[in-house]
Amino acid sequence: MNLQNIIGVIEEKVDPEVQDKMASRRSALREFMGLSGKVALAAVPVALGSFFKKTYAQSSNNAAVLEILNYALTLEYLEAEFYTQALATSSTSIPAGAPTQAITKIKNDEVAHVNFLKTVITSVGGASAVVAKPTFSFTNNQTFGNVFANYATFLTVAQAFEDTGVRAYKGRAKELTKGGAYLTAALNIHSVEARHAAHIRVMRKAVVPAAAAQKPWITGANDSGFPAIDAVYAGENNVSQAGVNITSLAGVGGNISMSAATESFDEPLSKADVLVIAGLFIQP
Repeated sequence: MNLQNIIGVIEEKVDPEVQDKMASRRSALREFMGLSGKVALAAVPVALGSFFKKTYAQSSNNAAVLEILNYALTLEYLEAEFYTQALATSSTSIPAGAPTQAITKIKNDEVAHVNFLKTVITSVGGASAVVAKPTFSFTNNQTFGNVFANYATFLTVAQAFEDTGVRAYKGRAKELTKGGAYLTAALNIHSVEARHAAHIRVMRKAVVPAAAAQKPWITGANDSGFPAIDAVYAGENNVSQAGVNITSLAGVGGNISMSAATESFDEPLSKADVLVIAGLFIQP
C-alpha cells in the first residue's frame, strides 16, 4: 500500500485541497505512518479510514456539506436510475442509433455523478453517511404510465428531470461558499446537467408536437406544453434580477421582451420545491 499514491488519487479525483487539509495534521500523518508499520496488513484500511476521518472532521461545516451532497446524490440516483431502466427495458421506445447513443451518454454521466458523490461523502463522513438509493416509480401514479413504452412520454419526463437538476444545483450552490472543492465539483456537475437539459429539449422538440416551439433553453413558465410538470418550472417567468426589471432595458428593436428576459436568466429551485418534485417518483 502506497499512502502517497492514495493521497494523489484523492487529490486528483475527489478533493484538490486534501494536501492543504493534511498540512495541519502532520502529527497525525506521522502517527499513521508509524502505525502502518506496526499493525497487521488487514487492519491498515481501518486505520487509514480513521486517519482521513480525522483530517476531514476539522471542517466545521461538514454536516451542512454532507446534507447538500446527499441531496444532490438523491437527484443523481433519480436520473441515473431513470435512464438505466429506460435502456434496460426490453420494450424501450428509444430509437436505435443517435437517440440511444445520446441517452446512453447521459446515463453514463449520471452514473459517474452518483459514484463521485458517494466517494466524496464517504471520504468526509464514512460509508454510513451515504444516503441509500430510494425505490423509484417513474409512472407517477400513471400520469406517465407509458413512460418507457412511449418515446414522447419518456422525453417529457427526461426533460423534467434535467431541468429540475439544473435549477436544483443552482439553488444550493450559495450554501457551499465555504465548501471550496465541493462548490467547484457542484458547479462542474451543474454545467453538465445544463448540457443534458438542452440536448433532451432538442430531441423532444423533434418528435413531440406539443414541444414544436420549444427551445434548448427555458422560456417563461413551463414551456414544455405539459401541465403535469408545472412544478418543475415554478418561478421561471421572473423578469427581475437584482432589483432590475429586465424588460425595462433596451434590446434589439425596443425593450427586451418578457420571453427574452426569462431566457436570459435561469432561476434556482428551493430544496423544498425539489423534494416535492422528486417525491412524485419516490416510493414510500
